Amino acid sequence: MRYIVIGAGAVGGAVGGRLAQAGREVVLVARGGHLRALGEHGLRLRVPEGELTYRLPAVEGPERLGALRPDDVLLLAVKTQDTAAALDAWAPAPVAGGGTAAERLPLLCLQNGVESPRIALRRFRRVYGVCVWLPSTFVEPGVVSAPGAPLTGILHLGRAEGGTDDTARRIAADLAAAHFEAPVVPDVARWQYAKLLGNLANAQEALSGPIEGTAAEELHARVRAEGEAVLAAAGIAHASAEEQRAVRGDKVTLVPLDGSPRGGGSSWQSLARGTGSIEADYLNGEIALLGRLHGVPAPLNELLQRLAGAFARERRAAGSLPPAELVRLADEARAASA
Repeated sequence: MRYIVIGAGAVGGAVGGRLAQAGREVVLVARGGHLRALGEHGLRLRVPEGELTYRLPAVEGPERLGALRPDDVLLLAVKTQDTAAALDAWAPAPVAGGGTAAERLPLLCLQNGVESPRIALRRFRRVYGVCVWLPSTFVEPGVVSAPGAPLTGILHLGRAEGGTDDTARRIAADLAAAHFEAPVVPDVARWQYAKLLGNLANAQEALSGPIEGTAAEELHARVRAEGEAVLAAAGIAHASAEEQRAVRGDKVTLVPLDGSPRGGGSSWQSLARGTGSIEADYLNGEIALLGRLHGVPAPLNELLQRLAGAFARERRAAGSLPPAELVRLADEARAASA
């Protein structure tokens, strides 16, 4: 199988680089300065064993590849807010022997949140959800770091509509050869919703920096409790914290890497890079949506979604909102809702 990584940033670059290291054929899809750097210098992947460089085909879209192969696998690793545009480009791509990518090829959603597989299923017949546990950072154009050891990450995967199949197991075997653990599960959404609860902290971290100190930790606990209450009202199951700890153990431990300081999570990185967009609509916004549908107030998640969106549009610096000010705004939002 050839792996086409659509969005070769932090997660996509780490997965693509490790697959290439394991001898799998990989194509990277990127834009702008990142695409130019990949073409000129290759993908530089900084991992605990050192910096690895891979000269891989890098393209902006499917046109340069010609007809796709029947055994291609599409790995979608863009942020959720960019999913629709990516699918617009790749769904109609022709496949050798007839048909299109949307009709014939498997698409794996290596993204935070739970919405991308639903978006993809409107276009693609064969969609797989992935719960991504992979600490990684986009360092600069052409350079990605992944400090996890002994495993680079853990990627639960399964069919988006539920169940498993041989394709998922073949992909999991390739990932297992590439420094990942890739459990194939029939209920991948249950793992994705558990990850969603953890990702509710992303906006708080992006706005006010690391969640440290009593006040910030208490706010985080309140935001998560709000999310848990909403999922319970919606009747949505998720893997427990104990189940997650049992699976992960100490398999992914962060190792300090020279020249690659560990920044914040994916939302923090979006603000730090000034991309102009952020994934909060599909993280805290998912809780806001479900809360409205099921009659459960979610004022704290609504606040984080709104502030994160404003910071992204205005290109304000990551971590520039004083934690005390965020707590004050949260208390006001909670009081107004009550």
